Amino acid sequence: MIATTKAQIDALREGGKRLARHVRILSEMVAPGISAYDLEMKARALVSADGDALAFYQYKAHHRDKPYPSGLCLSVNEVIVHSPAATNGVVIQNGDIVKLDFGIKHGGYFTDHAVTVIAGEPRAESDVILVRGTQEALAAGIDAARMGNTIGDIGHAVEHVAEHYGFGFPRTLSGHGVGVKVHELPYVPNFGAQGSGEALVEGLVIAIEPMMALGDGGLCVAEDGHGYRTRDRSHTAHFEHTILITKKGPEILTIDSDGENG
Repeated sequence: MIATTKAQIDALREGGKRLARHVRILSEMVAPGISAYDLEMKARALVSADGDALAFYQYKAHHRDKPYPSGLCLSVNEVIVHSPAATNGVVIQNGDIVKLDFGIKHGGYFTDHAVTVIAGEPRAESDVILVRGTQEALAAGIDAARMGNTIGDIGHAVEHVAEHYGFGFPRTLSGHGVGVKVHELPYVPNFGAQGSGEALVEGLVIAIEPMMALGDGGLCVAEDGHGYRTRDRSHTAHFEHTILITKKGPEILTIDSDGENG
């Protein structure tokens, strides 16, 4: 969406702040022995207490799709995204790389946010580097999200970090516009050529979301029927913020003033 009024921007800011708080609370709950279902129930309770709506629950990307059965996406290790916390049966184990992807609707507008955390003690230093590097890729993408730049500049910045670390990444999944709908145009790929693609204009609201893998990044549908996992079973990480393009630079909407954000 293009946010043009103070009311729209205020609603997006408040929704983003609430969502970031929810994701922080959920990420702090991630520990060996907790189930994805427990986290789903906590996510629903947090949103309900605020009087907001879950963005992903019953969502259909296309009219023929089955409604998505979960409010929270919780994807572990080689599963990179879209695994439904309500139904995937996951019980988190020590060292699991846990991706939390969550969205809400507040005041009529959607925001989207994702973080990756390692439960307990990491199993390998490569997992720690993967999580840190993917977070760096998000920061680079956000820094490129400035008026006068393009979608390609964002993708180029993210891809440069991936190349630095030797990460693979899926080219069939991307960030996206957000606001009036959960997923809108433009697509925001994690690769691109500088100066290419749609211009970044004032008021544009986008979700930037690097998804990285220790392998080549090739994907297939996961066993739960909703998520995507790496074909080579390599570990993955995912970070995402909802961004507002402003004259002063990119504004991160999914910021929690009471805690740290991914």
